[in-house]
Amino acid sequence: MKKKFLSIALASMMVAAAITGCGNPEVANDTEETQTEPAADNSGDSAESGGEASADAVQNLINNTTGPVDLTLWASEEDQDFTQGVIEDFKALYPDITFNITLGAESESTAKDKVLTDVEAAADVYTFAHDQINDLVNAGALQEVLATYTYDVKNANVQTSVDAATVGGKLYAYPMTADNGYFMFYNSEVIKDPSNLEAMIADAKTAGKKIAIEFKNGWYLYGFFKAVGLDATLNEDGKTNTCNWNGEGGVDVCQAILDAVASGVVVNMDDGTTVTGIKDGTVCAAINGIWNAQVAADAWGENYEASKLPTMKIGGKDCQLSSYSGFKLIGVNPHAKNIGWAMLLAEYLTSEEVQTARFEARNLGPSNINAASSDAVKSDKAISALAAQAPFSTPQIIGGNYWSPAETLGQILASGNPDNTDLQQLLDTAVEGITAPAND
Repeated sequence: MKKKFLSIALASMMVAAAITGCGNPEVANDTEETQTEPAADNSGDSAESGGEASADAVQNLINNTTGPVDLTLWASEEDQDFTQGVIEDFKALYPDITFNITLGAESESTAKDKVLTDVEAAADVYTFAHDQINDLVNAGALQEVLATYTYDVKNANVQTSVDAATVGGKLYAYPMTADNGYFMFYNSEVIKDPSNLEAMIADAKTAGKKIAIEFKNGWYLYGFFKAVGLDATLNEDGKTNTCNWNGEGGVDVCQAILDAVASGVVVNMDDGTTVTGIKDGTVCAAINGIWNAQVAADAWGENYEASKLPTMKIGGKDCQLSSYSGFKLIGVNPHAKNIGWAMLLAEYLTSEEVQTARFEARNLGPSNINAASSDAVKSDKAISALAAQAPFSTPQIIGGNYWSPAETLGQILASGNPDNTDLQQLLDTAVEGITAPAND
């Protein structure tokens, strides 16, 4: 990462951007004896009321800081070296402030569990997987992003990432990455037209190859029902689900999957089996994610290509397959003593410049629109395919009762419905399980 470039860029943003003060007034009252007050309390402009932007917000924060600023930050084990470099860049932007920033290691996948063990003792700033956001908000572990210092979070990031960071119409986190989704990668020597599944099946059959799709995994199965407008969503209670897969069009989805499987080309494969099939040459295409894209690139060489998901003939219509998407977010703990600085650090960690640097260092797909539009990102086939799929994706936020019924339904369909169960009955049973009361 080019530290000088990052520092100059963000400094320019501070001068040019429309900026407002920030901070939860209740948190400010709880911490009025700390050395740093949220900028909103000192700029004459209330973040809560959404007043006019103040170009002096950062300076107000600096002016009202009378001692060392202590902050704790959690990032994944894999991100430690990169994040430490970003911290040093951040500190260099404010040479008149003494920072004590402690970096700890915590996986995004387990961040919620660690935070909820003791919210007040948790890190001031932490990264987490977006599907944890409802529980974190309900526990009072996330500071609402009432206003910003250096960039407009909502407009700077792709809409799906903003949706993933939003609960009840309120923004509670800062999008950091947008690469946890799935797309199609394929061997172009075999697949000539990746735009529709029927053409892909014909190409693969001619070559004696297979197409890998993990129907029994609800993560992938969701996209087939969403393709015809059917959905499965989390209810406002944050525990139970609503699902209408057994509505009009649901039987057509099931039949389309059965037809694809009956071709002998489309095969239900999990990650491990897919990787094996790619390496041994039996698989020529797969609906999968960035985590296995390099395997395909290594196996297929110059014939490796990636694209958005294809269309599929469902009920006689060409329907664009949808997908679940996943994001990594950064949150601020409302119990942070220096909450203004915590929010400013969160902004810096998710800024366009840092997201670009994170892609260059770790190949993590940016959620920032400008960063995602860079030549470097566009040249990455997998991430470009994810970007192309993004308009047809939905952030995965669903209750725990979704997974087992979806897996059972997917397994039955992937096996060709061996008991010849009425398809409507299959769907009714799956929906009953998905929407069942949650076990507390």
